[in-house]
Amino acid sequence: MATEDLGTDAEGNVKSATPTKRESFFHRLYVGTGAFDIVGKRKRWYLFFGALVIVCIGSMAIKWFNFGIDFEGGTQIQMPAHSAQGTEITSQQALDEFQKALGRPASQAQKVGTGNASTIQIRSETLNAADVFSVKQALGNDLHPSGDGQVGPQAISDSAVSASWGGEISQKALIALLVFLAAVTIFLAIYFDLRMAVAALISLVHDVVVTAGIYSLVGFEVTPATVIGLLTILGFSLYDTVVVFDKIRENTRGLLGLSRRTYGEAANLALNQTLMRSINTAVIALLPILGLLIVGYILLGSGTLQDLALVQLTGTLVGVFSSLGLATPLLVDIKMREPQYRQQAERVRNRRASQARKAADREAGGELDPNDDEALDAELRQEKAYAAASSIPGRIPKATPRSKGRPSGKPSGKGKR
Repeated sequence: MATEDLGTDAEGNVKSATPTKRESFFHRLYVGTGAFDIVGKRKRWYLFFGALVIVCIGSMAIKWFNFGIDFEGGTQIQMPAHSAQGTEITSQQALDEFQKALGRPASQAQKVGTGNASTIQIRSETLNAADVFSVKQALGNDLHPSGDGQVGPQAISDSAVSASWGGEISQKALIALLVFLAAVTIFLAIYFDLRMAVAALISLVHDVVVTAGIYSLVGFEVTPATVIGLLTILGFSLYDTVVVFDKIRENTRGLLGLSRRTYGEAANLALNQTLMRSINTAVIALLPILGLLIVGYILLGSGTLQDLALVQLTGTLVGVFSSLGLATPLLVDIKMREPQYRQQAERVRNRRASQARKAADREAGGELDPNDDEALDAELRQEKAYAAASSIPGRIPKATPRSKGRPSGKPSGKGKR
């Protein structure tokens, strides 16, 4: 049992001083009653996301990226990781044979895949036909790789990629990203409003920067599949943000004519109401991505599937956090710059101060003013009317500000017979 201090809850009602049972974390998460103050603690979220962006930008400036052969160009030589005698061939043995054949080391050698399907991939600068022949002869005659019914140099394959091809892929990916961001901004400005579009756009840019920064920081290889995966995660992040913003729009219809809660509290309530849905959506999205990553890495080795799943896994996690902890707090700060929302927040504070005085009078046995209760009842009825009308297409009632001299929602004397 815990005793709550006098104050107001997320619904704008005065809290009681009587002991109440403390609800568990999972219960509060499931019911979504606004118990998690995400918007109220947005400065902490700003510090967290700001530090994350600084670290990512610093890593990109210092370490840059580990570009794959498709971007840097070069020659890749691939051979089975098992010899004709049944022994396993290591990547270090392949590097030694490469250096012995050409007198210079290769850029990279790694083993990919498992079991009989495992291979050794050697990557180097662009080699001419004579150098490729010398390397394949050295690897085949000394290590005797065996696979697909072939032994020695015949079991070894090679491929060459021009660096200009990777540059064209990067340019097209950048154009696609800019077009996507512009289209998203226009769509959100039409569907919601310009302020929501700006908040969502900042969140999307954050997702791109952080995902790219994580790749730079950890040293993941950047391939064309990585670029494709980066574009796909933006759609997931946008979907999560639109779900939250749609609930915020529903919670704030007619808000300027009410004084039960501020815009920030209505937005925080919307976050809590969609929090469980966001978590469930993220879990459902991550399960196939994890399956793709496991299949791509364990069964098939380093390749397109692994690269695609890796960037999707990273971007999905980043997108969930940003849509909850960044997009909505930014929207609240942008909205609260407008005078009408600041004035409405002042009315909320004044009504709560009046309720606190009434609670103190009740404890002291003093007289109470019935007008404020009537006004609150009228606002409750008005808010329920907005909620009911919002579920019917084409029926969105306009906000009616409180009239001076009488409580909001109280009928006037006009029209009486």
